[in-house]
Amino acid sequence: MLDRRKFIRFSTFTSFATVLGKKLSATENSITIKDQPLVVSTWDAGLRANKAAWDVLSTGGRALDAVEQGVMVTEAEHNCCVGLNANPDRDGFVTLDACIMDEFSNCGAVAFLERIKHPVSVARKVMEKTPHVMLVGEGAQQFAVAEGFPLEKQELSPEAKISYENWLKNSTYKPPAINVENKKDHGPFAPFKLENGEWNHDTIGMVAMDAMGNLSGSCTTSGAGFKMRGRVGDSPIIGAGLFVDNEVGACTATGQGEDVIRVAGSHSVVELMRQGLKPEAACKKVIERIIRIKGKKANDIQVGFVAINKKGEVGAYSIHKGFSYALKNGKEEKLVPAKFMMP
Repeated sequence: MLDRRKFIRFSTFTSFATVLGKKLSATENSITIKDQPLVVSTWDAGLRANKAAWDVLSTGGRALDAVEQGVMVTEAEHNCCVGLNANPDRDGFVTLDACIMDEFSNCGAVAFLERIKHPVSVARKVMEKTPHVMLVGEGAQQFAVAEGFPLEKQELSPEAKISYENWLKNSTYKPPAINVENKKDHGPFAPFKLENGEWNHDTIGMVAMDAMGNLSGSCTTSGAGFKMRGRVGDSPIIGAGLFVDNEVGACTATGQGEDVIRVAGSHSVVELMRQGLKPEAACKKVIERIIRIKGKKANDIQVGFVAINKKGEVGAYSIHKGFSYALKNGKEEKLVPAKFMMP
């Protein structure tokens, strides 16, 4: 099985390299791509993640390695949004979801994974070492341990413990409204609105283009804080939280996963780019679709997309003000506020 997969991958790469070589010599845009790899990722945490991704890209490394190394930074940070230090589910356990996808449409994912520090790396192992796309729960953990990933302690970080104890004071099993003004009062289905009007988040998604013009992406999350046990959102679902088509572009999503899943969000953005829309316009179209579906309930959720196309163009869009993405290439490094439909 492994030998066959390597043969198919090598054959595909050889064919694609031939086509890519023709494109590089035929269009000015493609030449620009070759000279300037780039990486974009969701939220301000992406600034730090992008640095690790750039260490790979700037030395001629593969986009797949860049998007893995990049989001691993966020998985290891002490925050309440991503990784083992994040907020738990309503039963007090931290569960993690992640996926990864390369330029050959190979993809892997894990969901409802506990006690493993880097779920994105486990997702890559699923992609490379199994005939499957997704492993979940106990099976995902068994696979991770078999692949050499250590089991971490089952305990909450100090920050998450405080958040969980605050939530328990008023907890209910009924999902409350998301658009709240006080971080302490929020319930499942984050992101939630902070006192300064910005939106909190619980995901990092990253897409990158390497010096060869190849695309890859990753997405990792602890899921919505204080979610129902067993809940999985869009982040580990190929086509929802992440999608890569090396002929067209790549997209990743953040926000309320249930509503990203409803429209196969990231795949929809890439398909709109295939039809000729630029990244920002494609992201906007899918945001408009979500708002049409949700109606007035769109006031209470946040969803954002960021995408890149094969020309190296980048764009993003969100339902509400407050979503931003981090960009880094050979010329600039910055946090960019996304355009939005609603205040």
